[in-house]
Amino acid sequence: MANIKSAKKRILVNRNKALRNQMLKSQLKTVIKKFNAAVEAGDKEAASELYRLAVKKVDQAVAHGILHKNNAAHKKSEFALKYNKM
Repeated sequence: MANIKSAKKRILVNRNKALRNQMLKSQLKTVIKKFNAAVEAGDKEAASELYRLAVKKVDQAVAHGILHKNNAAHKKSEFALKYNKM
């Protein structure tokens, strides 16, 4: 355990940031799974809405530094291909 006051604060701040990152990653994964399920089911209307939401969540993850921009571009391209093949 840290003895210095600033080090103690960094531990708390890092814990909060880790929780926020974990929450955002979990939301992203959930939306992606729902989108993939809608595509598999052939539900064009639900897939359309979930496509928008998935792209939005990926962009938010990039803005928060959770995903690299190239990784996000790859994911969005994958979503578009799946959606257009429906």
